[in-house]
Amino acid sequence: YLQSAAMTAPTPAYTRAVRLPELLQQRIVILDGAMGTMIQRYKLTEADFRSERLKDHPKDLKGNNDLLVLTRPDVIGEIHRQYLAAGADLIETNTFGANRVAQDDYDLGALSYEMNVAAARLARQCCDEFSTPEKPRFVAGAIGPTPKTASISPDVNDPGARNTSFDELLEAYKEQARGLLDGGADLFLIETIFDTLNAKAAIFAVDELMEETGERLPVIISGTVTDASGRILSGQTVGAFWNSVRHARPIAIGLNCALGATLMRPYVEELSKIAGDTFISCYPNAGLPNPMSDTGFDETPDITGRLVEEFAQAGFLNIAGGCCGTTPDHIREIAERVGKYQPRCRHAAPFTSLIGD
Repeated sequence: YLQSAAMTAPTPAYTRAVRLPELLQQRIVILDGAMGTMIQRYKLTEADFRSERLKDHPKDLKGNNDLLVLTRPDVIGEIHRQYLAAGADLIETNTFGANRVAQDDYDLGALSYEMNVAAARLARQCCDEFSTPEKPRFVAGAIGPTPKTASISPDVNDPGARNTSFDELLEAYKEQARGLLDGGADLFLIETIFDTLNAKAAIFAVDELMEETGERLPVIISGTVTDASGRILSGQTVGAFWNSVRHARPIAIGLNCALGATLMRPYVEELSKIAGDTFISCYPNAGLPNPMSDTGFDETPDITGRLVEEFAQAGFLNIAGGCCGTTPDHIREIAERVGKYQPRCRHAAPFTSLIGD
């Protein structure tokens, strides 16, 4: 693939995609922190979510954070820049729920593609402002799990019932991925996975899109262990989850959300041991929920930074960041602490981890 691609002029996204695996072998790469936590600080009103464009929309829109890339891009851009200033190498697009399945809850499914293009362009602009030859910045196109699950019944009295299908998820994910690609994303981040079948639909969608467009962007896959049993919501252990998605050859596999770093440690360690041919990512919550805290979570930046530093010291990590409750201060602390450690070594050629190569 590299030989054939070298015969044509590479796109900027392709050039950045080649650079990322190199960086992952040189140092621990920093992902940004929570978007929702930061948006809450702005105390936005219903009018902010609507703007003039959607002033007459029949449903309430407050809380639809993905919509803000269209109605308050200044807020989302400011948050991106705060994380970049804190040292983030990877910036997630504000598109966690910007898919047709999720947006249909607001009767805004038709805006899904536009949201993703706008979000990727905004993140691309912010990354370009901060990028230098020594410290390039990358746009991670965030693809969330959707509020529906293909493996679990929404009705406890009917275990066979489903409120979505693989084909519906596939089409929604493909539309989202196309928007992220067209907006300038450097990679796809399929994240907060609680149902592996949903993740497989997202993987398949990205794979189809790459085949159609001829692009080859890296993919990071991040699951969510939901409780102390060490399983994701659809019932798989961390090892089973990895074996279910490893065919996609992601550039990194990891865990995020649901747990703070303390409870996440054994599962990150397990992934680090069994996923030897790919990089490892981890972006935990800032501990447990705490409504009395400014961020809604227990851990201060110092505590989260120290815990993630222990992961780096143990040799588990290639990518480190934060999820719910984390702020630019958390990311700055993580970046400073893990920067003194070498990244986890893997044993595979750098670019063989792309979907469809």
